[in-house]
Amino acid sequence: MTEHTVKSFEEELNTLSAECARMGGLTESQVADAITAVVKRNQELAGAVVGRDDRLDIAERDIERRAIKLIALRQPLADDLRRTVAAMKIANNLERCGDLAKNIAKRTLVIIESDPMTPLTRSIDRMGKLVVQRLTAVLDAYARSDLERALAVWSQDEDVDEHYNSLFRELLTYMMGDPRTITACAHLLFVAKNLERIGDHATNIAEIIHYQITGDEMIAPRPKTDAFTA
Repeated sequence: MTEHTVKSFEEELNTLSAECARMGGLTESQVADAITAVVKRNQELAGAVVGRDDRLDIAERDIERRAIKLIALRQPLADDLRRTVAAMKIANNLERCGDLAKNIAKRTLVIIESDPMTPLTRSIDRMGKLVVQRLTAVLDAYARSDLERALAVWSQDEDVDEHYNSLFRELLTYMMGDPRTITACAHLLFVAKNLERIGDHATNIAEIIHYQITGDEMIAPRPKTDAFTA
């Protein structure tokens, strides 16, 4: 390759990574706003989260097109190929996080029709903040190519699971104690499950970063707590 070609190729790779990071920022906002909407019982914000979901779909398709074009025309090898494929895989995980945030927002529109259940809302808030922290940390690891930070996110996968399992038991207790809460609690259970799945996508991204940087797959099993999250 000529120096000009190499420089152009590096610019394309940097643009691809930058677009993936930008999509990550949009995803963080969607997830954070979905959590705020359910905790604050904010119908307007929940509707906005649902309406903004298309932006992530468009961003994922754009990153996929860029990556495929880059592979077809540049035929990257080794580190460059892993970097290209990683961007495409991370974008896919981010799009799924966006879908889950939209699902949370849709559930919120139903939940706010029921009487508030403050203790459960606080539990959702705590779990939501933990999930957002993990998503922020792993996206920061991607932007900085920071393997140690990515591994820290991966090793804490069970923290979200523990919150989910605790909330699962709390929701069952409410439903058994007062059948009138069953509908709202069922929707909150789905909200909690969606948050747990967003945490799993953060762990997926950590594994993708590990492969991008090292060229090796993660071989150790993910830390898990119990069968509730299976």
